[in-house]
Amino acid sequence: MTTAEHAGATQAETAEETHGVTLTAAAAAKAKALLEQEGRDDMHLRIAVQPGGCAGLRYQLFFDERTLDGDLFRDFDGMKVAVDRMSAPYVSEAVIDFVDTIEKQGFTIDNPNATGSCACGDSFH
Repeated sequence: MTTAEHAGATQAETAEETHGVTLTAAAAAKAKALLEQEGRDDMHLRIAVQPGGCAGLRYQLFFDERTLDGDLFRDFDGMKVAVDRMSAPYVSEAVIDFVDTIEKQGFTIDNPNATGSCACGDSFH
């Protein structure tokens, strides 16, 4: 393989890179329903990790229309999920779900990488 061929293969592999976050069917359906309510089909769900909270790191889960340099994407039944390259190691293998019970309604994040969290569950380390 020539250097040019190898560079082309590396670029193709990079374009195919994805993150390890999973979006459940319930979460994908709810996210799509929320975007449909707003009449938006140009947005994706983004999960990011930011410094903050009493345990050191805080999740951010929001709809975004931007694509940032180095973003990693996965598609779940038509709902794309983006993770920036800096956040990816912190949320690898995390599962985003949507629960709707008497006790709780909303998106949840089950992250096996979190070694602990604060009492309110809003941040982790």
